[in-house]
Amino acid sequence: MRKFILAAPLLTFAATGGVQAQVVLTRTGPVAGETQAGVSAFKGIPYAAPPVGANRWQPPQPVLPWKAVRDGSAYGHDCAQAPFPPDAAPIRTVPSEDCLYLNVWKPAAAKAGAGMPVMVWIHGGGFVNGGTSPAVYSGINFARDGVVLVSINYRLGRFGFFAHPAFAAEGFGGNFGFLDQIAALKWVQANISAFGGDPHRVTVFGESAGGVSVHMLLQSPLARRLFNGAIIESGGGRERLQITPTVAQAARAGEAFAPSLTAAQLRALPAEKVTGDLSLSTMGQASYSGPMIDGRTVYAQAVDAIAGGLYASVPVMVGANSADGFPFTTDKAKMFSAFGNSAAQARHLYDPDGTGSAVLIGTQTVADQIFIEPARAVARGLAARGGTVYLYRFAHNGLKSGVEMGGAPHASEIPYVFDLANERPEQLDTGKEEQVAALTHRYWINFAKTGRPDGAGDVPAWPRVTVSDRAVQFIDAEGAGHREDPLTARLDLTERQIAPGR
Repeated sequence: MRKFILAAPLLTFAATGGVQAQVVLTRTGPVAGETQAGVSAFKGIPYAAPPVGANRWQPPQPVLPWKAVRDGSAYGHDCAQAPFPPDAAPIRTVPSEDCLYLNVWKPAAAKAGAGMPVMVWIHGGGFVNGGTSPAVYSGINFARDGVVLVSINYRLGRFGFFAHPAFAAEGFGGNFGFLDQIAALKWVQANISAFGGDPHRVTVFGESAGGVSVHMLLQSPLARRLFNGAIIESGGGRERLQITPTVAQAARAGEAFAPSLTAAQLRALPAEKVTGDLSLSTMGQASYSGPMIDGRTVYAQAVDAIAGGLYASVPVMVGANSADGFPFTTDKAKMFSAFGNSAAQARHLYDPDGTGSAVLIGTQTVADQIFIEPARAVARGLAARGGTVYLYRFAHNGLKSGVEMGGAPHASEIPYVFDLANERPEQLDTGKEEQVAALTHRYWINFAKTGRPDGAGDVPAWPRVTVSDRAVQFIDAEGAGHREDPLTARLDLTERQIAPGR
């Protein structure tokens, strides 16, 4: 249960433990945050009513206003999910179906209406795991550097992405988690000025499932004019990672989960029954569809939506990590046979002398197919439509697991983006962690402030993508630079394999 405190007559007042509290009046009620080291944090702010009872599997509903000052010193519940122990960003709350909360970090000195740039973080986790409470998602250093940072929860698993024949009469599809994200952005538009942010300078950014979510926001008409820039970190863009089922296909999966139930019976199911064992390690279940093409939030795969001119006309940063894959098999012969008639060429490109490790090659082939080539395709597609787009490859490895994988693993850029390198798991000491974090963080900050990552020239230049660009902006232990992509031959082969005829 959330705590409330009596309203204070002043904006700033003393709180326990020597921490100062600020009170900000949102459209639905006052919230008290905590101020330390020049940054004020407001956690656990509801942006929609609890999606429980009659609100389960409904679009997000309005928050009931409150009068007493709400205590914003603790995160709200992360959304209901089954545990996933290997998570590189473990949640720190007890997950719950009541989870539509967000958090705001701002410079303590920022007054209402200060017009500061805003960044909205959308977490990853395969749409079945994750939340805003992991330590590595703290917005403290974004606020330190002049950005108002917002992080949002959204419904996961079957709570967030579920269709069923019993819902057909209700007239909407099942991407409830995406509707949550759009509702959170509407909250930002209505309230962020009170925290010193500018609602006309909002950048959305997310990683993995969060990156896929940014693709959704870019194409959905429901999200138009809710943001002014977008950063897609390891968000794919082709079918291997993107959204494939239709609502009808998702409804068949929903019926496999709960056959013959009415809408009322579905909403009466115990929450633990809906959650089940669904996590990143078990998500390939016939009774779970994940996000779907619903004609409201998602119209098409990213590359197809871009080609069709469906994306919002805003600056975009997009990229992937150098070892952004998962070795699904250790059988090298099977890896190369998947290339069909191009198996010999694939073997030449990935394992020219036959001595490469299966983990390394498995990582490389999957990374190219799911993240690296799709990021290039997205960038080129946006450039072809006249868009302003910047392509990156994060190639600094600060994790022990990255040594065998040959580079920066999936999600490993996040601690550097947030300038919280000490929060990364299984740390590999390279002596360059602070340097890489400062540079990476500065690019993201500059993009939010100016619409281009190299900003006013305080970091190495980063040119925008052209239609047939063969260069990419590398970020690694040596710094950053825009250079010819050494993976071009591999990516060209991958493109022919996964997008023939395009």
